[in-house]
Amino acid sequence: MTEQELVKKLQQADQLAFKHLVDKYQDKVQNTCWGFVKSSTEAEDLTQEVFIEIYESIHTFKFESKLGTYIYRVAVNKSLDYIRKQKSQKRWGVILSILSWSENKELPSMPDWEHPGVTLENKERASILMSKVEELPDNQRVAFTLHKIEGLSYQEIAEVMQVSLASVESLIFRAKQNLKKKLQGYYQQGI
Repeated sequence: MTEQELVKKLQQADQLAFKHLVDKYQDKVQNTCWGFVKSSTEAEDLTQEVFIEIYESIHTFKFESKLGTYIYRVAVNKSLDYIRKQKSQKRWGVILSILSWSENKELPSMPDWEHPGVTLENKERASILMSKVEELPDNQRVAFTLHKIEGLSYQEIAEVMQVSLASVESLIFRAKQNLKKKLQGYYQQGI
């Protein structure tokens, strides 16, 4: 089945086409979400949300990009929205605790870095790196994550982010420079 045939069937609410779409893209979407939220549970929830949104909005798909690019864009946006919501909740939690309105509730902590491929001895280093990636400006973090974690090419990233190829190159270069600065103290301390 071609991509156009798949989209047309999805636009007709064909359940088998939707199952095919999920089977084909589920792992990619989950890995993309995980690359941002660093939690398997949250990535699974976001993956479901991504496919629900695609199912509900596929009728607006106009073939201006590849279906895979559209799916990545939805996954990235859902992940960034989730992160923004978490940060907002943390800010309100801090404000409420300062004003003694928090009723002794704990603030949510940064998610643990749960990737199964990271050995115990590397987990601390990976956690530090990923916490520094989280500090990058949104566009730099998205470009860096899609390139280094998802393995997308610069051209694919440009399509997902809807920016020029030169912008992607610049974003990734600046992300690397910022990470180098942020991690310099960590490595100088010999931790």
